[in-house]
Amino acid sequence: MEATSQATKIAVLKERAMGEHRVAATPETVKKFIALGASVAVESGAGASASIADNDYRAVGAEILAQSPAQGADIILGIQGPDAALLAGANPGAWIVASLDPFMQRERVDAYAAAGFEALAMEFMPRITRAQSMDILSSQSNLAGYKAVIVAADLYGRAFPMMMTAAGTVSAAKVFVMGVGVAGLQAIATARRLGGQVSATDVRSATKEQIQSLGAKPIFVENVAGIEGEGAGGYATEMSPEYQAAQAELVSSHIAKQDIVITTALIPGRAAPRLVTDAQIATMKPGSVIFDLAVSQGGNVEGSVADQVVEKHGVKIVGYSNTATHLAADASALFSRNLFNFLSAFWDKEAGKPVLDEEIGNAVRLTQGGKVVNERLLG
Repeated sequence: MEATSQATKIAVLKERAMGEHRVAATPETVKKFIALGASVAVESGAGASASIADNDYRAVGAEILAQSPAQGADIILGIQGPDAALLAGANPGAWIVASLDPFMQRERVDAYAAAGFEALAMEFMPRITRAQSMDILSSQSNLAGYKAVIVAADLYGRAFPMMMTAAGTVSAAKVFVMGVGVAGLQAIATARRLGGQVSATDVRSATKEQIQSLGAKPIFVENVAGIEGEGAGGYATEMSPEYQAAQAELVSSHIAKQDIVITTALIPGRAAPRLVTDAQIATMKPGSVIFDLAVSQGGNVEGSVADQVVEKHGVKIVGYSNTATHLAADASALFSRNLFNFLSAFWDKEAGKPVLDEEIGNAVRLTQGGKVVNERLLG
């Protein structure tokens, strides 16, 4: 991004992806960017599906444009990466700051490079202490874990908490959370708040204490040597065949007793691991519900289909291709704060623009100088 005598121009585009209701900046963050000395242009209607009107942006000093505001932009903010064609007129070396899905959208990344843009993938943010406030995966997964339980509770044809009435006792729903990352922890907490009887499992042994701290019961494979499951950045790694076999046996005996199952297991850049098979679904009680949070990456559950409720063996299986967008207002607020926290942390007052350091800059930068430069895409 070339330095200019004018204020750095930040552009906020309306999302074009099917079913995407979030927006990459809110009036709160627009006001903060302007306070840093930037100018902000927002495409008309960009915030409408997140319950933000154009006038709300105008009130804090943003310019509202009827067409794409990329003309003359130095930084383009997005939820999902915009097509390069929408960025015509942006300044040479302009930054694209969004969730860019580089493994699945490699052609688009190549197009950014060819156009001379510097693409910064927010999902590549390193899992380090100083970057926690910039971590879009955590903020969006937190909401997704909550939403998964709410949707499952709605589909479940019974009450969630135990109820003692004059007519008899209603048993608490038994909820099993598979995968205890950010989404899984929030799913546990939400299910507990609703009164469910909650258990959880993960391939990372360190999560056992986290599960217990939320009042849930840990379900772990014991006595299988060498399986800690902790990968780079706090993500789970793929399991060994021995662990997979032991876990399948444990899960099969446990899942048959559950009313609701929430699966959350993802490995960055890889297909989601299969956690629940058709045979295991068949052991569950009719009326049970499974929410597959990994359905967009192939699914943890055999037979799950994105954005559909599938019924198999009397069990309802559901999963959204984009769960966070179903909480668009809150998801936008958190995502936009992640973007502001990122850019403001590196804002150079003299230059009037952000200047990245090597640790975070090299981690998130996909393209620069007309080339793809990120090591994770060059292997």
